[in-house]
Amino acid sequence: MKNNVFKQGRRFLSIILAVSLFCACTPPPEPLATAPQGYEQYRADDISVQNKFDQFTDDLFRKEISDSGINFHFSIANPASRGFDTVPLTLGDFSLDKMKKNSKELQELKKKLEEFNQRRLTSGQRLTYQILYSYIETELTSDGLELYAQPLTSTIGIQAQLPVLFAEYAFYTRDDVDHYLSLLSTIDNYYGQILEFEKKKSEAGLFMSDSAADHVLKSCEAYLIQPDHSFLAETFNTRVDALTDLTDEEKAAYKEQNLKILEEHFIPAYKNLIDGMTALMGTGTNDKGLCWYPEGKRYFEYLVNSNTGTSYDSIRSLTKAIEKQMNSDIQALGQITKAHPEVLNSLENYSFQYTKPEEILESLKTQISEDFPELPPCSYTVKYVPATLETSLSPAFYLVPPIDRYEDNVIYINGNPRFQNEDLFTTLAHEGYPGHLYQNVYFLSRNTCDLRSILSFSSYSEGWATYVEFYSYTLDNGLDPELGQLLAHNTAVTLGIYAYLDICINYEGWDKDQVAKYLGTFYNVENTNIVDTIYSSLIENPTNYMEYYVGYMEIMEMRNTAQRILKDDFNLKDFHTFLLDVGPAPFSVIQPSFRNWLGKQLRS
Repeated sequence: MKNNVFKQGRRFLSIILAVSLFCACTPPPEPLATAPQGYEQYRADDISVQNKFDQFTDDLFRKEISDSGINFHFSIANPASRGFDTVPLTLGDFSLDKMKKNSKELQELKKKLEEFNQRRLTSGQRLTYQILYSYIETELTSDGLELYAQPLTSTIGIQAQLPVLFAEYAFYTRDDVDHYLSLLSTIDNYYGQILEFEKKKSEAGLFMSDSAADHVLKSCEAYLIQPDHSFLAETFNTRVDALTDLTDEEKAAYKEQNLKILEEHFIPAYKNLIDGMTALMGTGTNDKGLCWYPEGKRYFEYLVNSNTGTSYDSIRSLTKAIEKQMNSDIQALGQITKAHPEVLNSLENYSFQYTKPEEILESLKTQISEDFPELPPCSYTVKYVPATLETSLSPAFYLVPPIDRYEDNVIYINGNPRFQNEDLFTTLAHEGYPGHLYQNVYFLSRNTCDLRSILSFSSYSEGWATYVEFYSYTLDNGLDPELGQLLAHNTAVTLGIYAYLDICINYEGWDKDQVAKYLGTFYNVENTNIVDTIYSSLIENPTNYMEYYVGYMEIMEMRNTAQRILKDDFNLKDFHTFLLDVGPAPFSVIQPSFRNWLGKQLRS
């Protein structure tokens, strides 16, 4: 199963339009002879089924997080709190055989799940059932397409993300240090598995283009740093020094051991990956979209369903929905510029009132209280991406905390000059309040089923963060209200262009010339570098931008529906609370829950 231990930031080029321009569930209540309205009632046989379902989800949770030491550590800070007496000391098994085995296990899991009668489960259990069933059904559609998987990509690939996870591997006790060193020493074997997988892709004619391979190689080269100068040495030393149950001699010994592992395992892992990928260059048969591979269209359909969880039943209907939402934002842009033409003069020199990360986050935390439910106490740390990694990582990203330590949160900011035009206020709304940090703390503090905390639905998470990022433009941030609205709609349209072109390139087969013609005709984009960047980004990371846009679009559709039907009775805080209470899930599951919520709102 997927377990995204941190949320990846994103960057897309802003285009001002020419419009003038990654279970112990709560025990069910005792059955009542009679119950007040609104309470669920259960018989003894129902409770037996519910207890079995709790055990089923708990067993599945324990099995899944035990596949990888990294996922295990980032999921649970204190293993004993969940009854674990051992921890996995492996990075996992990345192989074609493992993928095929996973497919068979999913089929068996589906059969076990279907043995439960949903009507005998609690409402919370039914939601977990539906989410898990949808997840399994979607993942099974990729059966036979295992070699289409892309573990290595320039900024969101394993080779780019794994070192950052090692840098953020928390040391609560000396045991964590031992586990960390054991895991780090296996990275060369793990990357060897990935390289063997890439060789199989090459043999099947499914290897990446030379341009994509070159981008992966450049990201690998960023980690070829002498051990004593590596950020993994610096961050390791800081974490070890903070431990109080180690003597100075023990700390020094650990530091030497870390340097030795970096020299004998970490650096060789990247060198071997570079050599192996270099040897495979030239074997790629396709430098265009996914659909140009034999089963590319089918794989793209799987990616869309897996990565967006969309409620739409076809690519065609999803495309029409994307166009509709884009047109809505474009019309809003036109209305703003028509009513306030002077706002266009502020596009080149606007600035936000808050510029320092901490003051931005504190301002956001205060301002959102009217439209969002209150969070339990929590903290955050803002860190900066190591200079050597600035070119290979995103503008910002948020690390999802362990389920038993959701109070501690970390946000990374990339200080690379090429991101200097990123608006930090809205970026931190996306990553912090009321974005990823807020949504994860809210869910983890209220979730009673451990399994749900590791089921990853990135479009819910990224869609929420994108939606509230656009919302942040309307806050008291130093911008004129009209300018804030203009920037929000413009950014939405820009992201929509990427999502739309993703389908055109990877499903419809557009080449670079067609992309250039579309951008030039409709958005006055004539810069060939922009076209090249968009085209290569969408080829190398299919559906990545769709995760953000489709999630945003689905949320906006529900909000608009609720506003249209409830009229003056619509309450934005209630709507946000509904979405947050449902938590990460496919939109195909959220939509029926939304209709139930809407019905209750009407009746009340």
